[in-house]
Amino acid sequence: MRIGSFIRAGLALASLLLSLFGIWITIGWRVRKTRKAFEKQLVRQGMSKKDAKRLSANYSKMKDELMSVFKRSFVSF
Repeated sequence: MRIGSFIRAGLALASLLLSLFGIWITIGWRVRKTRKAFEKQLVRQGMSKKDAKRLSANYSKMKDELMSVFKRSFVSF
């Protein structure tokens, strides 16, 4: 009976980790896509590519901050 509970707990943990990995991949992909679209729009409006990249870097910074907060919440357990 105890072995069964360990197996179920292990499967639940594996499922949770796979879900978290999927979320991490999805957020990274969407931020990259949003950043590129934002840069293209700024360039179309007449801004230089260098300045557009500098402004769009804030999306990546926000993603990194979000991920660090998320990681800290797991470390505190």
